[in-house]
Amino acid sequence: MSFTQLGISEDLNKGLKELGIKTPTAIQEQAIPILLEGENDFIGHAQTGTGKTAAFGLPLLMQTDAKKKLTQSIVLAPTRELAQQIQKQLFRFTKYTDKIFSEAVYGGEKIDIQIKKLQRTTHIVVATPGRLVDLIKRRAVDIRYINTVILDEADEMLSMGFKKELDFILNTVSGKSNIWLFSATMPQALKGIVSKYVSPNAYTISVSKNDSVNTNIQHQFVVTEEDNKIDTMAYFLKGNKAQRGIIFTRTKLAARTLNEQLKKRNFDVDVLEGDMQQKERDKVMRAFKNKKLNLLVATDVAARGIDVANLEFVLHYQLPDQSEYYVHRSGRTARGGASGISLAFVNHKEVKFLRGLETELKINFLQIR
Repeated sequence: MSFTQLGISEDLNKGLKELGIKTPTAIQEQAIPILLEGENDFIGHAQTGTGKTAAFGLPLLMQTDAKKKLTQSIVLAPTRELAQQIQKQLFRFTKYTDKIFSEAVYGGEKIDIQIKKLQRTTHIVVATPGRLVDLIKRRAVDIRYINTVILDEADEMLSMGFKKELDFILNTVSGKSNIWLFSATMPQALKGIVSKYVSPNAYTISVSKNDSVNTNIQHQFVVTEEDNKIDTMAYFLKGNKAQRGIIFTRTKLAARTLNEQLKKRNFDVDVLEGDMQQKERDKVMRAFKNKKLNLLVATDVAARGIDVANLEFVLHYQLPDQSEYYVHRSGRTARGGASGISLAFVNHKEVKFLRGLETELKINFLQIR
């Protein structure tokens, strides 16, 4: 199946080929033909790293009228980094099309500057929920002609406390816009959003977890007791000193503690966690992307929207609570056809969780001794 066969225009297809995107992923194959039909609500169950941005972005661009200097669509994302990433992808897709203008707006930046940017032609607004509410209340975003609202990683927006903002936004545009919702999980709070704002006749598709797992990733684990975990990890990092990767923890406290421990051992490392100021996050991400840092310690939520190429490994200092998070984490490596390692540091009791992941995700973990 090709993008042309799915209904994507030649101009967009030309841009995709230049980006090295030639074969549709499972979510793209299923979602694109439905979304190109236009007048319908949509629910897509899919994890990070499955190609969701193109799955909704390509139909969104095709339904945008470049001749009308109006805001026609809103894309909501949980984090600043994901909003920026989506906006950049939309821009790259349109290299050979009529000029379609998108703008990313988010907290942590001066709102007056963003308002000034939105006064230019903006067909698509990509936003974090809190900042969009502020902009709507200031009448800086004209929502009268919005025909599509996309919620990307909707479960994360709720887990980050954005329910009130989502209610405000969806109430404001309700009844006149299509809702396209993408989420890895469907917690009870999200079911409430769906029942209130999404049509009961919405198309629903689901990409199974094992379809989401990159086959170029080597899944490995080391059994180590808690007291020895930092030493075991340091041994791995010293043996792979020239390589780059992300180390995941489950909690903010663990992320901060691990970062300090690794710094004391002279590793080029910094941390991303939810309590950081945006300025600090930007500084850390610049250093990591510019290869001034080889290692990044991060929590699952803080890592949303990170898009850094050529990472050789992902380390799990603490296992995630859910299999979906394991897919999100491991998908940070082995991108663009490269291979990579996903290595978990576990105690004897946690091996059972890994065996469960093997069954659920149809992967194999190799024990490193």
